[in-house]
Amino acid sequence: MTVAKSMEPIYLAGVENDPQPSPYAELIKAAQANGSEYWQIWHLFAFRPEMTIHLGRFTHALMFEPGPIPPALRELIAAYTSSLNQCAFCMSSHAAVTSHLLHDEALVQQVLEDLESSALPEDEKVLLRFARKVTQESFEITEEDMSPLHEAGWDDASIYYAITVSALFNFYNRWISSTGVHPVSSENHSLHAAKIAQRGYIR
Repeated sequence: MTVAKSMEPIYLAGVENDPQPSPYAELIKAAQANGSEYWQIWHLFAFRPEMTIHLGRFTHALMFEPGPIPPALRELIAAYTSSLNQCAFCMSSHAAVTSHLLHDEALVQQVLEDLESSALPEDEKVLLRFARKVTQESFEITEEDMSPLHEAGWDDASIYYAITVSALFNFYNRWISSTGVHPVSSENHSLHAAKIAQRGYIR
């Protein structure tokens, strides 16, 4: 059990203190009952489960189910996008999932610290450079930006997935940072990463 030393509340007490019946509310209740550390994003999902159930299913389908790029690379795009947005919770949680899938924590850290000097294969660097543009300069993207991706071997379905992962995590990063969801310990991130890697995001 990972004991919560002192979990700071999120910024929205009315959300944190009003979980509606849902699997997330049960997770929160169980964690609080035994004093364990837990992911505060669960409060955001538990507040309006009639809405967030769709977000959870969308995330699961995009990140976990079969697709044109492997789940580890989708998770790396999520972690990289989150690092660009300085969202500590998402960066840490998805770096942990990527590390679990790749069995290479050092490579993941290299990518997050300096993509260009990392040992990531060049074709994957091309995809992450594009994810960076999606995050920081999407308004400048033109048809010409597809050429380097195609030359690196990525088809349109792969590019679609890369755009969608980056776009989704731009949403998550703003949702989480603005509501005050705090990162947890490395141990706790690793614990949940193993579960996500095995069964995805459906609760």
